Amino acid sequence: MAIVQQRRVSKSRKGMRRAHDALTQTLTTKCSKCGKPIKPHRVCPYCGFYKNRKVVDVK
Repeated sequence: MAIVQQRRVSKSRKGMRRAHDALTQTLTTKCSKCGKPIKPHRVCPYCGFYKNRKVVDVK
């Protein structure tokens, strides 16, 4: 059987529940070689460097 709602949820309580659902902006850092913005702790997709070392050959 379906569950029947016991009490109506107020606007305030609904807002408090959703207070943590806001979107956050993604973090970016600059590549040490080419200076383009990349996600931290990842190989640069433009030049293939990570921590000043060539890791991947980029076409």
